[in-house]
Amino acid sequence: APGGSRHKPSARTSTVTPVEPPLEVASAQDLAWDDEADVLVVGWGAAGACAALEARAAGASVLVLDRFGGGGASVLSGGVVYAGGGTLYQQQAGFDDSPEAMFEYLRHETQGVVSDETLRRFCGESVNNLAWLEKHGVRFAATMPDHKTSYPPDGVFLYHSGNEAVPAYAVGQAKPAPRGHRAVARGQSGATLYAALQTSTVASGARTLTQTAVRRLVREQGTGRILGVEAWTLDEDAPGKARHAALDALVAKWRIFQARRADAGRQEAARIEQAQARPRLLRAHRGVVLATGGHIYNPELMKQHAPGFRRGWPIGGAGCDGSGLRLGQSVGAQASGLDNVSAWRFITPPAAWPRGWVVSPQGERFGNEEVYGATLGHAMMTKAGGRAWLVIDTTLRRQALWQCLFGGLWAFQRLPALALMFMVARKGATVAALAAAIGADPAVLRRTADAANAAARGECDDPFGKSPGMRHAMERGPYFAFDISIGSKWLPLATLTLGGLQVNEADGHVVDAQGADIPGLFAAGRTAIGIPSCRYVSGLSLADCVFSGRRAGRAAAGGG
Repeated sequence: APGGSRHKPSARTSTVTPVEPPLEVASAQDLAWDDEADVLVVGWGAAGACAALEARAAGASVLVLDRFGGGGASVLSGGVVYAGGGTLYQQQAGFDDSPEAMFEYLRHETQGVVSDETLRRFCGESVNNLAWLEKHGVRFAATMPDHKTSYPPDGVFLYHSGNEAVPAYAVGQAKPAPRGHRAVARGQSGATLYAALQTSTVASGARTLTQTAVRRLVREQGTGRILGVEAWTLDEDAPGKARHAALDALVAKWRIFQARRADAGRQEAARIEQAQARPRLLRAHRGVVLATGGHIYNPELMKQHAPGFRRGWPIGGAGCDGSGLRLGQSVGAQASGLDNVSAWRFITPPAAWPRGWVVSPQGERFGNEEVYGATLGHAMMTKAGGRAWLVIDTTLRRQALWQCLFGGLWAFQRLPALALMFMVARKGATVAALAAAIGADPAVLRRTADAANAAARGECDDPFGKSPGMRHAMERGPYFAFDISIGSKWLPLATLTLGGLQVNEADGHVVDAQGADIPGLFAAGRTAIGIPSCRYVSGLSLADCVFSGRRAGRAAAGGG
C-alpha cells in the first residue's frame, strides 16, 4: 500500500523518535544549511505555539517543527486553562480572587517544584495571560456547574478544577475561587483552543514544517552553543506523506477505546518515517525551543523510571515520546522528576460517588474521597499499590443513577459509571459478605465501616479530613464495590508524565548538571520542569504552556 506497509510486521516497530548525539562543528559556517530562522521551535502544541507567537512579537523570524501535524497533547485535552487572581469570569460568577490567594493555594499543591518567586510571577501574570489567549482567538465564559466534577458539562465553562473547594485545602478566610477556565466550544474544548493558537501562529508570520522530527542538535565546539538541528522530514513527494498525516488523526480517534489499533497506527507511522524521511539541517540564529511534550509514550523511559504506571491509560499525543527531553540530555542537560507520573482517579461525576469509601485490597480506607482526581490517584498509587475499590450502598447507587441519566454528564463520564454499578459491581448483603466478594480482610473492612460511619454520624472527625457534607453513613446493606485500580478495563486510569528538563526559571534556558545555561537552548511545556511538575491540577498544564512558552519565546528571540 502507498505510504507504508499495512501488513502485520514480524517484529514490533519502535514508535520512539531516534535521538542521536549532537553534531559538533567548529563554526556554523562549516555546514551547508537547508533552511534558517532566528528561532526554531520544536513541537507545535500549545507551548510551542505560544513560544512562536511571542518570538514573532519580539521581531524574530520563526520556524516551527512538528513530528505530525501539530496539536500534540493540547488538541486532545479538555481545553482547560488554570487562571485566577481576579479574572473577568471569576468576577462575573461572583467570586473574589487575588494573586496572593492563588499563590497560597498553589504553593501547597506545587510543594516547591518551582521557586516562590516563579510561582508568584505565574499567579501575578495569570489575568494577563488569559487576556493574551483571548487576543489570539480563545474564548471563555463564567457559567458554573452545580456539583464538583472532573470536567464541566456542555455549556459550562468555569469550575473548581482542583482542591480549592475541599475544606482540608482551604486557604485563609476567602470563599474558594474557581480557577478552571474551559475554552468556549461545542463539545470538549481542547481542539477549539488549539485551533485558535494554530491559526494565530500562521497569521503571525511564523513558518511551519510538519511531519518533521528532530533527531539531533547541532552544537558549536568550544562555546557549547546550540546552532540548530538535524531534522528528518517527509518531503512533498514522499509516497507515504498522506497516509502518515491520516494516521495522526486516526490514532487520536482510536486511542481511547481501541488502544491496540492506535498502537498499530503509531507503528505504521514510524515505519513510514524510518523508510521515507530525509534529513535537513536547520539553522537557528538565536535559539532553539524544545516543546515536544512529555514522555508517556516512551516505553523504555517509563519502564526505567515509572514501571508501576505502565498499565495506565496514557494522556498525550503520539509525539509525547520524550524526544525533547532526550535531545536536551544529549547535550548535557539536567533532568528531574522522570518518575513523577500524575494518575487521574476521578470518581466524580456522578457526584454521589465521593460520599462512599475508597479502600485498599485489604479493605482499609486510605484517603479523602472528595479530593481532586489526581490527588486521589496519587494516594491510591502510593498508599494502596495502585489497587483499590470504591464502596457505595443502595442510596448512593440510586442517587448516582439519577445523576447519570438526568445530570447532563458526558458519555465518557456516564457510560463507565453505569457499567460499573450495574454490570460488574461486586455485591454483599453485609460488610462481611462484601469483604468476601472483593477478597478483603473482613475485620479490616469492618473497622473501616465502623470508623467512617462514626464520622458520618458526627461522633468523631474524619481521619482524612472529609467534610461533613460529603460523609454518608452506610450502616445497612446491600453494599456495592467496583474496581478502580490502575488497569481497570471499565474505568481507565489516565496517566501523564510531569518530569522534564530543568530550566532557568527566569527565561526558560535549559541548564546543565551544574545549573549553568546551555547557550541557545530553551524548553517549555511538559518537556520542562514547570508549575504542574509536582502535583497536577486540571488546567495547570495548559496555563504553564502559556506561561513557559511565552517566556521561552521571548528569551530565544533575544538570542540568549
